[in-house]
Amino acid sequence: MLKTTQDNTLWLVSQTDHSHLAGYFAAHWGNREFARPGHYLSPTPVIDSERLRAECVLAIAEHDNGWWEWEATPELSIDDGYPAGLVEALQNQQASMQRFRLGLSRFPSHPLLRLLISSHGYLFYAPRALEKSDPAFTHPLYWKSIPDKFASSSLEGTLAFMKELELVQVRCIELLKRDSHTAAWAVPETLQPLQRLMQLCDGISLWLCSALMPPAAGIARGIGDDAFELHQVPRRAWNDRQTIKVTPMGGRRVRFDPYPFDVEPLPVMLPARTVQLPAKCPSHFYASWHALQKEMIEFTFVA
Repeated sequence: MLKTTQDNTLWLVSQTDHSHLAGYFAAHWGNREFARPGHYLSPTPVIDSERLRAECVLAIAEHDNGWWEWEATPELSIDDGYPAGLVEALQNQQASMQRFRLGLSRFPSHPLLRLLISSHGYLFYAPRALEKSDPAFTHPLYWKSIPDKFASSSLEGTLAFMKELELVQVRCIELLKRDSHTAAWAVPETLQPLQRLMQLCDGISLWLCSALMPPAAGIARGIGDDAFELHQVPRRAWNDRQTIKVTPMGGRRVRFDPYPFDVEPLPVMLPARTVQLPAKCPSHFYASWHALQKEMIEFTFVA
C-alpha cells in the first residue's frame, strides 16, 4: 500500500493500482522524440515491434502483481489501523521476495514479461547490495541518493535473491532465443531500453501515488506535488539518453520537459482512497475499508 499524509488527509493507493497506472504510462509512451516501446533502434531488426510493445506494456502494468493477496488482506499499522505503508511492509524481506516469486509464477507463457519483472527486481536491489551498479539503471527513487528507509536488512539474503532473479532472466532469454519471432527481443540494444522504461514508468507512478520520490528541493509532499528529474531516459536508442524534468504547475497539472507521451495533454486518473484526519481507528477493518469509496483524482500531464 502506498500511504501518504498530506494536508490532514491520508491517501491510500494499492500496489496493484499503482502498477496498472505505470502500465498506462507505458502504453502512452512515445512520440516524434521518444521511441515507443519495442521500436527502439537496434542492430537486429524486430519482426513484430507492436507485439513486443504489447508484451512490454503488459509487464509494466503487472510488475506488482504479487501484491494482490497482500492488498486483499493487508497487514495493518498499529498506529492507525489502516494498511501498512510500502516501506513498513518491505521490512519483512522474505515476504517481499516471495511476492516477486508469486507475481512471476502467474505468467509461465510470457518469457519477456518474466524477464522484465525479474530484472526490475534485480535492478531495484542492485544499488543497495552491490559495491558498484550500472548508473544507467538507477531506479528513479534513487535519483539523488539511496534513502536509509530502503536499505537492505540482510545483505546475504538480498544477494541470494538477486542470484535467483538472474537465473530467471537467463532462462527467459534462452526461451526467447529459441523462437525466431522473439530472438531479437533478447538483443541488449532492444532489451535494455525496455528494462529502463519499466523503472521510469514505475518511478512516475510512485511519484504520483505517494511521497516516496525525493523532491528537487525541500520536503516531499507527494501525490504529484513535487518536482523531480528522470535520468537516463532512452530516446530513439539505448545509447541516446537524456534527462526529463518533471514540474508541478498547480491545479494538478504537471509539465514534462521534454515530453515523452503520445497524447498532449495526457489525462491521468489516480485511483485512491482518502481518509480525513484525525480519524478513529477502524474496529473492523474490512467493513470500514470497503465502505471507503475509491476516488478517481484527475491530473493532466503537459509539455
